Amino acid sequence: MFCQKGSLVLLFGLLLMSLTAMKQQRIATGVWGGQHIDIKVGANSATIEYDCASGVIDGPLVVDSDGNFKLRGTHRMERGGPTRSDEQPRKIPATYTGSIKGNTMTLTLKLADSSDEETFTLERGKEGELFRCK
Repeated sequence: MFCQKGSLVLLFGLLLMSLTAMKQQRIATGVWGGQHIDIKVGANSATIEYDCASGVIDGPLVVDSDGNFKLRGTHRMERGGPTRSDEQPRKIPATYTGSIKGNTMTLTLKLADSSDEETFTLERGKEGELFRCK
């Protein structure tokens, strides 16, 4: 009796994981770019470059069946002018939400220590248009 219930629970769990995995798709690897942003998506992470900042998203880069995503990572503010060799920008936890429709990504950045959000539109295969801090 216990073995049958345990097998049933295990079977149900595997079925649920399979359905969840089928509904999620990975974000296409490569370059995604737009005004003031450039993202390089790898198999397990993404690096983000802004005009005067950078970011990293670690973990599976997946979208749901509607093309929506909510990913966590870090963000580092940079500044122009000389910097000390021992100076490291502070990593701020960040949430990256958005959607992908065809080859267009809409990405919204929300920093953990702020209520402000910034939204970008990116195209797959396009280099970003950055204006670096000097």
